[in-house]
Amino acid sequence: MRGWSFPLGRWFGVHIRVHVLFVLLLIICIVSTDLPGLPMWRGLMLCALLFVCVVLREIVRLITASYFGVHLRSNLLLPIGGLVSYASPDSAERAQAGRAQAAIGIAGPAASLLFAAIFAGLIVGVSPLVPVFARPWVTPEHLLRSLVWMNVGLFAVHLLPAYPLDMGRLARAYYIRTQGAAQGAKSASQLSQIIGATAMVVGLVLLAVPNVSLTEEISPWLIMGGFFIFIGTQLEDQGVMVQSIVDTVRMKDVMLTEFSTLSPSDTLADALEKAIHTLQDDFPVVRGTNLIGVVSKQSIVQALRQDGNSYVQSIMSRGFQLAQPEDSLGLVIRRIDSGRMPLIPVAEHGRVVGIVSLQNLRGSMTLLAEHRRLQQQQQEQ
Repeated sequence: MRGWSFPLGRWFGVHIRVHVLFVLLLIICIVSTDLPGLPMWRGLMLCALLFVCVVLREIVRLITASYFGVHLRSNLLLPIGGLVSYASPDSAERAQAGRAQAAIGIAGPAASLLFAAIFAGLIVGVSPLVPVFARPWVTPEHLLRSLVWMNVGLFAVHLLPAYPLDMGRLARAYYIRTQGAAQGAKSASQLSQIIGATAMVVGLVLLAVPNVSLTEEISPWLIMGGFFIFIGTQLEDQGVMVQSIVDTVRMKDVMLTEFSTLSPSDTLADALEKAIHTLQDDFPVVRGTNLIGVVSKQSIVQALRQDGNSYVQSIMSRGFQLAQPEDSLGLVIRRIDSGRMPLIPVAEHGRVVGIVSLQNLRGSMTLLAEHRRLQQQQQEQ
């Protein structure tokens, strides 16, 4: 999800990122502002209003998910909506449950329709002279009216059974229940790509029809909507594929089994000397066979510079989380990526048997993939 996107910070505990497709849409909106006497900033505002519409519906989906105990880790915003990743496997399972899945799927379109009605009511109540139903429905010339119809458009788009749209998620869940996980996901992806490609083709055909104002207005949005659906399907498929891979890898497959530890009674000077001779950035702190903390090279150097020599026990972090050798790598990646832990100790029967950090994870995954490929070749021979 991080590719071709930029962060907007953490909102309500969820990491928000915006895809560069919004930048593409911004350019299109600005360039298309070619009406006489119309300033370019109105094209900018038109794109900003679509962003607001997307954010509003995603907030409603977030609230609905939280109500059912589904916690999100991140949300990638596209012009057609958001692509979410879950904070834990438990949340992912809850999101697939019947009532939660239906409620979250309905919440998005319902929110768009509700906001369209609210904005239309405000226009009628405050500025009754503004023609809500006049065409063109979406234009930089009439931003308030565009705000209404962009919400209507998001409502209509998410009724399509195209993944990752809201109804598409429900359709995908149905395919998985009836066809199995692998075939169901493949069928949903194929249907979504067909819908996206069809929308683009229909938009191009309508664009070729001369002197019909309605087709001239609808066709650009069909082309862009189909393109966004097509790209969104590709992004979601990549995320599902990566998640399925990491969830099949266990901690014992990628953990470092040769590593250095520190004692709480070690001085910081001794710890620094030991750190010089290892590639580790973080160290488990053990008393006997029991893990009692984690300390990093950076914190050792910083403490020595600021406070002088003392003991490891005074600067170690006690807020670590243990993993088991049979835990899935997907769960550990979510822990590390959330910023809660730079290092995950792996313990068995109370004894540290390995460590995993982002520092070594990439290399371990590459070597593991090569090892599995060789094993498969040997089995086929």
